[in-house]
Amino acid sequence: MGIMTPKPDIRSHIRPLLALGLPLIGSHVAQFAITLTDTLMLGWYDVSALAAQVLAGGFFFVIFITGSGFAWAVTPVVAEAEGRGDTTQARRATRMALWLVAIYTVLMLPLMYLSEGLFLAIGQEPEIAALGGTYLAIAGLGLLPANVVMVFKSFLSALERTRVILWVTLAAVVANAGFNGVLIFGHLGFPELGIRGAAIASVATQLVSMLLLIAYIQRRLPEHTLFQRMWRPDWDSFRQVFGLGVPIGLTTLAEVGLFSASSVMLGWLGEIPLAAHGIALQIASLTFMIHLGLSNAATIRVGRTMGRRDWTALRDGAIASILLSMVAAVLTIVLFLSMPATLIGLFLDPDDPQREAVIAIGVALLIAAALFQLVDAAQVMAIGILRGVQETRVPMYIATVSYWLIGLPVAYGFGFPLGLGGVGVWLGLAAGLAVAAVLLNLWFWRQVLPRLSVDPPEDPEVPPLKPFPAP
Repeated sequence: MGIMTPKPDIRSHIRPLLALGLPLIGSHVAQFAITLTDTLMLGWYDVSALAAQVLAGGFFFVIFITGSGFAWAVTPVVAEAEGRGDTTQARRATRMALWLVAIYTVLMLPLMYLSEGLFLAIGQEPEIAALGGTYLAIAGLGLLPANVVMVFKSFLSALERTRVILWVTLAAVVANAGFNGVLIFGHLGFPELGIRGAAIASVATQLVSMLLLIAYIQRRLPEHTLFQRMWRPDWDSFRQVFGLGVPIGLTTLAEVGLFSASSVMLGWLGEIPLAAHGIALQIASLTFMIHLGLSNAATIRVGRTMGRRDWTALRDGAIASILLSMVAAVLTIVLFLSMPATLIGLFLDPDDPQREAVIAIGVALLIAAALFQLVDAAQVMAIGILRGVQETRVPMYIATVSYWLIGLPVAYGFGFPLGLGGVGVWLGLAAGLAVAAVLLNLWFWRQVLPRLSVDPPEDPEVPPLKPFPAP
C-alpha cells in the first residue's frame, strides 16, 4: 500500500498540533526568557559583563545542548512506545536517559574550569576571557540539573503533558529574575556580584525546575514508577537511547556550534560588535522558539503514528506542521524588518554611552536575520519530523556538512576577506541553514517517507523502518 494515494487531510492535524505545540512554544519561550533575563540585566549592569556572558553562555549552551541529545531521544522513543501501549519501554528508556546525562556531565565538567584558557587561545580579549571563565566556573554546576530537566520535559512531552512543562518553566523564569535581581545588583542586602551573581542565579533556577518536575512526576504519574530501581540498568534501552541520542546531540552541536563560532568571530571585531551580535542573536533565537515548539509537537505526533503504523496520518501531520511553521516565519520577517532599532534598544541602558554604537550594528544584523527565517524554520521542522520516525544518523551528516563545511567558511569569507564584518558572518549563517533545509526535506520526502510506505517492502534492498522491539 502507498501513503500518497489518499488525499491529504491537513485540517484535522492543525488542532492537535497546536494543542501540543502552543504549550511547548510557551515553555521554550519561557526557558529562553531565563537566558534573556541574564542578557537584559547584565546589559543594564555593564557592557563588558554582557559581552563575557554572551561568550561564556554560548560555550555553556554548546556543551549543554549536545548532552541534551540523550534527553531529546526520549521523546520519539516514549511516544512510539506509548503508541503501542508499551509503558514499560517508556519508563526504561527515560531512566537510561538519566544515566546517560549524568555520565555526560561528569565528562564535560572539566571544560568549564578550563574555559578562560580556551577563550584566550581563540583570540578573545583578556578581560572578557577572565569574566567568562569566572561565570562558567559557577554555572558549570548547573549542567546536571539542566540536563535532567530536559529528560523530564521530553518524557512529559511524549506523554502529551505539555502544560505542566509550561507552568514549571514559567516558575523558573520568575525565580531566575528574582535571583538575578538580588545577586547581580546586590538588592535586599545581598552583595553585588555582577556576572558571578548571574551564574549563581542560573544554577539555583535549574535546581528549582528539577525539583518541581520530580514532584509532579512522583505525584501525578505514580503508575510509571519512574524513580523506582533507578540503579538497575536496562542495556537494551541504554543502547537505544544512546544510539538515537548521540546523532541528535551532534546534529544540534553542528547548528549551535555554528552560531557559537559566529560569536567567536564577532569577538575578533571587538566588544561592541560582540554585544550587538549577542542581542540580535537573542532576538532571533526567541522567535526560533516558535518553530522549535512546533518541531517538538511534530516529533510527538509522528512518533505516535509510528507506533500505530499509520503512514497517511504521518504524512498529513508532517505537512500541517511545516505549514504552521512557515506562517510563523513570515510574521517574524515582518517584525524584524519593521522595527529592528526598537528591538535592539530594549536590551540596553538608555544612558549607556555605547548604546547608539551597539544599536547601529545590531540593526544591520537583525535585518540579516530576517533573510534566514524561512530556511531556519524549514530545517528545524524537518529535523523534528525525522526524529519522530527515529531517523537521526543521516540528519547528523547533513547538518555537519551544511553548517561546518558550507556555513562556517562562507561566514568567515564574507565577514573578513570580503570585509562585510558582522553582516557577512550572518549571511554565512543563512547559507548554512538554507543548504540544511533543502537536504533534510529532500531526505524525508524522497527517501524516508517512501520507505515507510512500503508494507511489505517492494524492494528487498530498501526495507521499511521498523519500531524498536519491546524488551
